[in-house]
Amino acid sequence: MRDWLSGRVPARWTAGTEICSQCGHSVHDFKDLPPSYVYLLGIYLGDGCISTHPRAVYRLRLSLDPAYPKIIEEATEAMREIMPTSKATSWLTPNRAVEAYSFSKAWPCLFPQHGPGKKHLRRIVLSRWQEELVRRTPELLLRGLIHSDGCRFINTGRDGWRHPRYSFANLSPDILRIFTDACDMLGLHWTTCPHTVYVSRKADVARMDGFIGPKA
Repeated sequence: MRDWLSGRVPARWTAGTEICSQCGHSVHDFKDLPPSYVYLLGIYLGDGCISTHPRAVYRLRLSLDPAYPKIIEEATEAMREIMPTSKATSWLTPNRAVEAYSFSKAWPCLFPQHGPGKKHLRRIVLSRWQEELVRRTPELLLRGLIHSDGCRFINTGRDGWRHPRYSFANLSPDILRIFTDACDMLGLHWTTCPHTVYVSRKADVARMDGFIGPKA
């Protein structure tokens, strides 16, 4: 009753509203998702999963490093913005990782990459509407991917030179390709070795610094 009084009425009970046949929410208008969705997509591809719970409810879980509280806060706030009728919170797990999570029946609709098994053992492809959102703000996708499975470090050479460099590591060749596709959209030069993509040129690193910043 408290939910109804506060306006959180089940979508299927809202008069005149078209219902998604998969999750029972109002039909999704993917093109109107906030920019934070693209950031959350990057975090999900790197460190996220969706698990099934009773009554066809799903739990979006992000496994994050407690050393970076601002990333935890940004990822949790993105879940709240995308699914405002569902609570998003985090807790410190017994293995000392932070799990940020939110429950909703709609998460598989918003992240169609959800499926059984590990991501690197199955095909991961963005849907057309996801590609359109990424084209609007590829910076946010790279930010989310770097915040999950990436880092900025100092690369050194034998003659004593030192220069910052970005790397993104993932076992999934499809997710690596999603990263490099976003780099291509921004004109960032990249190189690869097994399971890792590097962005090393000074101008490209400086440009990434502008929309990623230090992990904190």
